[in-house]
Amino acid sequence: MKFSPLVRASVLAISAMTLAACSSTSDDASGTSAATTSEAQQGQGVETGAADRILTPAEQRAQEREEKRQRYADLRQERVIYFDFDNASIRGEFAEILAAHADYLVRNPSMTVVIEGHTDERGTPEYNIALGERRAKSVVDYLQSLGVSAGQMTMVSYGEEKPVVRQSNERAWAQNRRAVLVY
Repeated sequence: MKFSPLVRASVLAISAMTLAACSSTSDDASGTSAATTSEAQQGQGVETGAADRILTPAEQRAQEREEKRQRYADLRQERVIYFDFDNASIRGEFAEILAAHADYLVRNPSMTVVIEGHTDERGTPEYNIALGERRAKSVVDYLQSLGVSAGQMTMVSYGEEKPVVRQSNERAWAQNRRAVLVY
């Protein structure tokens, strides 16, 4: 004997609810019966709520934009870019952080940022000022390549004058070789 899909779904849903009502009250049992009910309803094409509906392409794009905006907001909390010894090249690990800052600056053209270049204590003061300037310039150039207006950025080099860590070891030097974005 054949039953219509609606009758079959109703019988299945009533059976699942009956089982759920008779089950124990522990968290594991209620979670299992709820999952069974949901699976049974989905299997029969019964809509279970907004969380289960399929998003339209426009809604998916909007959701992706919102997720990207939130990820970039989190990344913008990081404002320090570190450099290798005697180097002013942007390391790949900082690309997304700089992209987040660039996105923010492009979306907020009245916002300005100061990029501070820093070095560790090794080298002459003159050399370190020049290296700090190259590091700041490297960040400025990178942000400009992502669409940030040159008028939104200024740079300054402190060389070795403002260390974060005042020790003379590799760990301290690595923390002092940096560019800082100051809004």
